[in-house]
Amino acid sequence: MTGVIPSQQIQNMIDSGAIAANTEFLDGQVQPASLDLRLGTVAYRVRASFLAGHGRKVTDRIDEFKMHEIDLTSGAVLEKGCVYVVPLMERLALPDDVQAVANAKSSTGRLDLLTRAITDGGTEFDRIPTGYAGPLYAEICPRSFSVLVRPGMRLNQIRFREGQAVLDDDALRALHDDSPLVDCPPVIDEGLGFSVDLKPDSGDLVGYRAKPHTGVIDLDLIDHYDPAEFWEDVRSINGRIILDPGAFYILVSREAVTIPPSHAAEMAPYLAMVGEFRVHYAGFFDPGFGYALAGGAGARGVLEVRCHEAPFVLEHGQIVGRLVYERMAEIPAQLYGQGIKSNYQGQGLKLAKHFRS
Repeated sequence: MTGVIPSQQIQNMIDSGAIAANTEFLDGQVQPASLDLRLGTVAYRVRASFLAGHGRKVTDRIDEFKMHEIDLTSGAVLEKGCVYVVPLMERLALPDDVQAVANAKSSTGRLDLLTRAITDGGTEFDRIPTGYAGPLYAEICPRSFSVLVRPGMRLNQIRFREGQAVLDDDALRALHDDSPLVDCPPVIDEGLGFSVDLKPDSGDLVGYRAKPHTGVIDLDLIDHYDPAEFWEDVRSINGRIILDPGAFYILVSREAVTIPPSHAAEMAPYLAMVGEFRVHYAGFFDPGFGYALAGGAGARGVLEVRCHEAPFVLEHGQIVGRLVYERMAEIPAQLYGQGIKSNYQGQGLKLAKHFRS
C-alpha cells in the first residue's frame, strides 16, 4: 500500500527483521507513524559535522574526524557548541520499495538540540533511501544547553513510507473541506501555511528565549527544571518582536491544527526569502495530533525559531512555516494522544517536558 507506514506495520517490520536492534524494543517505542531511535553506549566527539558520502562508511569518517571517545554507560555530558556522533541501537534492512526519513523528537527540538540521522553511503541528513541495509547514527549538536545523556535515550525518530504519499494543494484543499485542518481560512501553497501568534488572548507573553549561560539539562528528568533558570520571557504589546541573530526562541502558531487519523504531516521551512530565520527543527506531526476525538482539540504548533545573520522583525500572523501532509498507508492502531503518553496533545505555548509548567 502507498503511504506512510503506521504503527502496526512498523511492528511487522520489527518482527520480520527489516528493523532490528541490539537490545529488546521497548513499550512505547513504536509511535502512531514513526519509531523512536535509541542512543547506544558510546559517543564520538568530532571536529565537524559530516556525511558519509557514496560508498563510504560512517565508521571510516569517524576515524578521520574524531577527537575523543566518550563512554555513555554511566551518563555523560554533551557540551553546548560541540558535535558528536552516536551509533544508535537500531539498524535497518529496508525492502526495495520502502524509504525512510528521520527527524528530531519534539522535546529534542524544543531544547535546540540539533539531532540528525546519518547512514553509510549517505549524501543527505535524515534521508534513508529505499533498500538501505546497515547501521544508523545520530549526529548531535547541542546549540543552547549542554545535556546529560545515557544509552537508550530517544532523541530522534524515523518514519517509513512506501511510494509517493504527499498531498498536492488540490488534495489538501479537499481534505480541509472534508475535515478542517485549521480553525481559520487555510493558506495553501505547497503545503498548509503556519503563522505566528504574537497577540495572545490574554496577557502579553508570546514566547521564550534561551538564556546563553545555563546549567546542564539531564534528559531523564521530566517536569523538573525551573524555566526561569534557562529561559527569558518574550513579551509583546503590539504584535511584534525583533529576533536577535544567534538567539533561539520558542513561539507558538496562531492556528489550531488538526492531523486526521488518515494522514501524517511534517513541518517544513516556508521560504528562505521571507526572513533570516529557521522554524521548527522537530518536524513530525502524528495522526491524531489536534484531533478532537483523541483529546487534542485546539492544539497549536510550537515553533522553534533561530535567527541567523541579521535582526529580523517578526509580526503577528506572519507565515513562518508550512505543514506538508501525507497519506497513511492505513489508519494507525493508536492515535497520538489516545491511549499512549503524548506530552504535547492539546498544547499551546509550551516548553519541553523537562521544565516545570
